[in-house]
Amino acid sequence: MDAANVVPGPVVQLPTAYGDFTARVWTDTRTGAEHLSVSAPGTDPDGGTPLVRLHSECLTGDVFASYRCDCGEQLEQALGLISLHGGTVLYLRGHEGRGIGLANKLRAYALQEAGADTVEANEQLGLPVDARDYQAAAEILLQMGTPRIRLLTNNPVKRDRLEAYGVEVEAMVPSEVPVRAENERYLQTKRDRMNHHLNLLRANPVKQS
Repeated sequence: MDAANVVPGPVVQLPTAYGDFTARVWTDTRTGAEHLSVSAPGTDPDGGTPLVRLHSECLTGDVFASYRCDCGEQLEQALGLISLHGGTVLYLRGHEGRGIGLANKLRAYALQEAGADTVEANEQLGLPVDARDYQAAAEILLQMGTPRIRLLTNNPVKRDRLEAYGVEVEAMVPSEVPVRAENERYLQTKRDRMNHHLNLLRANPVKQS
């Protein structure tokens, strides 16, 4: 890979409700997307393999705290864990709606309200089920000097795609948050049709109508 595809900005301090972080913007010269790394050293005196969360931007979940998905709560969980244990949240722009964009995500929401699951809604719109690309994420991690990570995710596709770009994933660390009535079917679709590892959902199966 050509590391020049992502260009780093300056490192700045980012004090938050979850702890004190350093932040850096990374511009993808191929797409123009501006990604953000938010990092903390943690409290482990021996260091160890850094914990990394690849977080796809989700305006509805991250900003408006929508219960239709688990994104906002996963982001909050990741910031808390990384503040404590050290590592990086890599906030990936251009990933809205698993890469289909905000307008199409809301079109998919309308189809879901008519009975489709998240996979079916994208298919009915003629769009990919998951259009996200992780090449820039891998290039950023390599530039940060973290070629080996523990990945905070329930999604094995993220692990596989990072490893295809040269980042070794030592372990997948669960990133589950409590199931809500509003996102139960969404999470079931992730588990049953997209192979996400969701043990909390298994303990609380969705009742079929």
